Amino acid sequence: MTRILLISGDTREGSLHTAALRTAVRFAPADIGVVRYDGLRDLPAFVPDEPAMPATVALLRHRAGAADAVLVSTPEYAGTLPGSLKNLLDWLVEGGDLRGKPVAWLSVTPPAQDQAALATLETVLGHAGARVLKPACIRIPLVPQAVDEQGIVTDPRLHTALQDMLRALARSLAAPEPRQPPSWQVHSSLYPVVPRREPSRFGPGRLYT
Repeated sequence: MTRILLISGDTREGSLHTAALRTAVRFAPADIGVVRYDGLRDLPAFVPDEPAMPATVALLRHRAGAADAVLVSTPEYAGTLPGSLKNLLDWLVEGGDLRGKPVAWLSVTPPAQDQAALATLETVLGHAGARVLKPACIRIPLVPQAVDEQGIVTDPRLHTALQDMLRALARSLAAPEPRQPPSWQVHSSLYPVVPRREPSRFGPGRLYT
């Protein structure tokens, strides 16, 4: 069974990014095992060449090392990655725990709100030796109302996209790139985009990018 680690860069339990990854656990294909990392707030500040590895860092490295692939969803703070996520990545870069692993990102905001963070994420992943799987990266702008009382996103577009993303990551372990674009992929000038649905006085909803 393919093992995929899910990492949210948002420390807020009720964030859309965390809800999207929580939804991935619920809707993952039966032949793919997914685990959501939830220790971001507990990680100590990165110290290069730390002689005594903290237990929380050892657990992070164990989970990253045991995973076959990684899926990241993160907000953007002050024009870049959240410091807590960069701290997590610093620990993994030093340990070489992402080297050679396929990684994809899931965006749940409009392009203007996280493009700098995603660019930085890909740069850091390059330093980590990870393999960013661009065909498996997707943007599905969501609204808070799409999350139910259990913290699960109810938007069926996300359910389909997550299954395709996870399968694309699993396929990449046998081949450098998936042979067919995922069924959810809608090309833009920068990244695959699925428009956000907003309420409208003219009907149940309208689509826009």
